[in-house]
Amino acid sequence: MTTTGKNKPNRIGIADVERLETAIDVLRALDYRQGGAFSRDAVHVVKTVSLLLHWGAVPAALRSRLLTVHADLHNLLGWTEFDIGRRVPARIRFDRALELATEAGNDSLVANICYRLARLALHHHDVEGGLSHLRRGQAAAHRSGSRRAQAILTVNEAWALAKAGDERAALASLVRAETQFEAADTWAAARPWEAFFGTTDMTAMRGTVLTELAQVVAPRHSDEAIGRLRDATGSYGTEMSRSLVLTLIMLAQNHALQGDFDEAVRTGTEAVDLARGLGSTRPKDRLAPLADLLRENATDSGSRDLLDKIDRYRAEPAP
Repeated sequence: MTTTGKNKPNRIGIADVERLETAIDVLRALDYRQGGAFSRDAVHVVKTVSLLLHWGAVPAALRSRLLTVHADLHNLLGWTEFDIGRRVPARIRFDRALELATEAGNDSLVANICYRLARLALHHHDVEGGLSHLRRGQAAAHRSGSRRAQAILTVNEAWALAKAGDERAALASLVRAETQFEAADTWAAARPWEAFFGTTDMTAMRGTVLTELAQVVAPRHSDEAIGRLRDATGSYGTEMSRSLVLTLIMLAQNHALQGDFDEAVRTGTEAVDLARGLGSTRPKDRLAPLADLLRENATDSGSRDLLDKIDRYRAEPAP
């Protein structure tokens, strides 16, 4: 970026935008690996830089790309706020990201932001709000032609429907998502904001939908859920530590639903131990169903010890 006068930005070049894109990629990887609290301060630094760049002269050919950088940065900020339990700031960030992505004409990013707004709503048990965001996202994904975005939104729609107790609709959406995903090896290269979603994530999401159905509709779904979640936990690496923790929690929950408290304790203990190394509050919230099952049904010392461990972890201050 060239400067004039007292180091004021003058004209932004492609190298400036590329540096911002690279910085966001690094921060996103840190968020996946360690949780939102580890990247939040750094994201604010990059945001400050991007706002300074915004005052420079932006060539017409770069305007949409720079708007996309701004939108993606707010999208990541919203996700980190969500991850550390700050619902209102997260919603503000996502809404701003949506404005910028719409202005940029980037329907792929609009779809991803709608997905994240839906996840925020579903985490707080707002199923109707979640479905509304997902349907808006599906329309954007269709306009963008991104089959990866379509699969992400459809499988999350299945989860929302499962949370609502609509077994038939949830399973139908799940089949539709898996059909969309069958051609994954022919997809174009993933956009940074959707690159996380691959075979392991689809497997984990099937397990997630079935876990919800097992909890809300019928325990019979736990058998398949366990198989899918176990497959996913075996495939997540250290670069996706938060996803691993959330999947282990659901795996323990299914074992508890089946009355296998020995396995629930083993898996749940591993999940809590790993969660303590994350800068995320979401595992605390997602442990609630497992804690309830342990509190209602467990009589052995191992189960009581895990319940105590969960209660102490959930009582710890937010990161």
